[in-house]
Amino acid sequence: MYGTVKEQLRAELDEIEAAGLTKRERGIHGPQSSEIEVAGREVLNFCANNYLGLANDPRIVAAAHAGLDEWGYGLASVRFICGTQELHLELEKQVSSFLGYDDTILFSSCFDANGGVFEVLFGPDDAIISDELNHASIIDGIRLSKARRYRYKNRDLVDLEAQLVAASDARRRVIVTDGVFSMDGYIAPLAEICDLADKYGALVFVDDSHAVGFVGEHGRGTPEHCGVEGRVDITTGTFGKALGGASGGYVSARQEIVDLLRQRARPYLFSNTLAPAIVAGTIQALELLASSGELREKLRGNAALFRSLMTDASFDLLPGEHPIVPVMFGDAALTARMADALQQHGVYVTAFSFPVVPRGAARIRVQLSAAHSEDEIRRCVAAFVAARDEVAAAE
Repeated sequence: MYGTVKEQLRAELDEIEAAGLTKRERGIHGPQSSEIEVAGREVLNFCANNYLGLANDPRIVAAAHAGLDEWGYGLASVRFICGTQELHLELEKQVSSFLGYDDTILFSSCFDANGGVFEVLFGPDDAIISDELNHASIIDGIRLSKARRYRYKNRDLVDLEAQLVAASDARRRVIVTDGVFSMDGYIAPLAEICDLADKYGALVFVDDSHAVGFVGEHGRGTPEHCGVEGRVDITTGTFGKALGGASGGYVSARQEIVDLLRQRARPYLFSNTLAPAIVAGTIQALELLASSGELREKLRGNAALFRSLMTDASFDLLPGEHPIVPVMFGDAALTARMADALQQHGVYVTAFSFPVVPRGAARIRVQLSAAHSEDEIRRCVAAFVAARDEVAAAE
């Protein structure tokens, strides 16, 4: 039987390769950092979600070691059976306090967190109104629900209001958006979204994975940045980016929402608890963020410096202030050649093209970190200039 299936799968893989869309994973040697070893060569890393540089911070590594020694390697169970330690309860308490919510529930990933919400809260009588560029985990989570589905154009408030009107007969309505759209670095207009939610009696749900820890004056994410803290009903996020870079996700929300998720969210009820070492390291990350804004300021300065130098070098950047900085090339093949040339010049980046981004909007998404030094940023820009000249000369 597999012989026929094998041919079908090989044909599909060949189509992906022919379209230039094959994703190749390049192994790195050693820990995540601003400089990493790839294929035996040291390169500058400008494509990780390690926004605050905490993925290999010695204080977090030490906390994880202590957590491993005190609490063990794993719980071998789900939360409601025998998979809850005091450590997990403390992390939920700290996330709730940091973000200003009634309660928080942990998941094995933010993908699972988003997958767990919709089926529990929204049924056939309800309506989910989602930004067209929301993360795949939101899209898949919505598919698990039997609720009616509406989609509005990215950050388009006129279209959002039209969808709210179209869903006016629903029992419950929820507006769902990424806080930061990861391919563009654009921040959702949460103040206006919350105003529309108030006008039409809708809930607001924000996936803030690319913001919590560093966006906003105190790092509390896009609700803080947009001045709507207390008006967003549900926030999801990850510990796998700015908050230590390991794994795990969460839902922070109104008390009754979290209580119901504990009873019915399938990814929570049927997945093992987060490993104690990860929980201990994440608690340390939150304590570091609460004690100082130094890393946030360093990150903002690094992003501003990179944007300024690249603009002076006449590269086409999407506007913004986020440390996600898309460098636009348009043509997919050209973008791929640029990424290859950059690695030859010692800069590790990834090219993105259709269907990940719109056709004709291929780009290299540069991601700044507080771990980057000014010298590393200047070397990165110099590599972009050299790669551009080489690619142009070869055409």
